[in-house]
Amino acid sequence: MRYSKAHEDPFTVARGKLCVAEAGKTGDWRSSRPVIESSKCILSKTGKKSCFLCWMYCPEGIITRSIPVKIDYDYCKGCGICAEECPAKAIRMVEE
Repeated sequence: MRYSKAHEDPFTVARGKLCVAEAGKTGDWRSSRPVIESSKCILSKTGKKSCFLCWMYCPEGIITRSIPVKIDYDYCKGCGICAEECPAKAIRMVEE
């Protein structure tokens, strides 16, 4: 599938513009937090932009679309969607 110049990246089409911190720092709401195990992460292992499901499904938009993937814990509410959607099970939820 070919994308126009404005839509070269299919992930850009999947998300709108994010609005981080609209409700202030919300990370202290969570009771558990996601931890990424880089040795299992498809992106970290391959070095290719081939997954990013955690980024795509994060309802808060606080996971970076970079290698390695990073989570902004100041705004993460600990919902666990990223851990649930990770096909490599590289993200696990740990209690605070």
